[in-house]
Amino acid sequence: MHCSYYGGVRILSGIQPSGTPHLGNYLGALKQWADSQNSEAFYCVVNLHALTLQIDPEELRSQTFDGVAWLLASGLDPEVCTLFIQSQVPYHAQLSWLLENVATFGELSRMTQFKEKASRQDGYRAGLFTYPVLMAADILLYNAQEVPVGDDQRQHLELTREIAERFNNRFGETFTLPVGVQPKSAARVMDLQDPSRKMSKSVSSPLGSLSLLDDAKEIDKKIKKAVTDTDNEVRFDWENKPGLSNLLEIFSAFSGETPEAVAERYTRYGDLKGDLSALVAESLAPITARYHELRANTNQLNEIIDLGAEKASKVASATYERAAKAMGLI
Repeated sequence: MHCSYYGGVRILSGIQPSGTPHLGNYLGALKQWADSQNSEAFYCVVNLHALTLQIDPEELRSQTFDGVAWLLASGLDPEVCTLFIQSQVPYHAQLSWLLENVATFGELSRMTQFKEKASRQDGYRAGLFTYPVLMAADILLYNAQEVPVGDDQRQHLELTREIAERFNNRFGETFTLPVGVQPKSAARVMDLQDPSRKMSKSVSSPLGSLSLLDDAKEIDKKIKKAVTDTDNEVRFDWENKPGLSNLLEIFSAFSGETPEAVAERYTRYGDLKGDLSALVAESLAPITARYHELRANTNQLNEIIDLGAEKASKVASATYERAAKAMGLI
């Protein structure tokens, strides 16, 4: 789930505690959140969503702290925005139950991601079926107005809008209807070995995914082995040169130039890859160092998390109480 800040609107963004972020997570979400944060921005680690998977409790606990540390290391400032853990604000689960009694079985059964994930799990949990409603609760609790969504999340946003509109029609105006917006550039970093698919932690592609914990040597190896093409003409052309265009997009995201401007400086793929690997390694080094520093200080993380839960609860409680009262709960 990704919502972001555009032009003064209330937002909520979340990441699942699912291990070390890769370059696509950083450029497509974390970096953009840090660049656009302010007092109306709410960022969380959505650990309740992780319960739909088979995960060891200690691993989930550790990865939740990891998620907070990566958000902070990427530049989020808890004095500027609100940073919290989803499960520490009980109104997410409470509102989700109210909304489950507004959503329909048919709507949830049509969710493409549910059908795909259920086909890969034997005896899947009921939470896998209902988690789009929890996602709707996440967004609606904070009166989010604009939600940047990729293709894989559009269906969930439409369900959120349908649930909110149905609730408002039945019980009175309660929720803001969020609008989907296109993410900024570099929101889609593709697999370095297969530029037809997004970079992913779940797809087994050791050389295709660049982890934020990769050292300079590993970054150099993966970028230099990245798939390009055989004509050796450096130009930004997604249709005919997807591998090269992916590298130019990554370069652009770190340098602030357009991909076309980057391409104009190079005549050889090797030179481009060498400079890109150095730029990525240099840019990620302080983020990784800050992450390790934060993870070594659990007390500091807990203080930040507690502060964030308190700030988030003030907004979430008001929305929940409004919805509960509208439905007739005392």
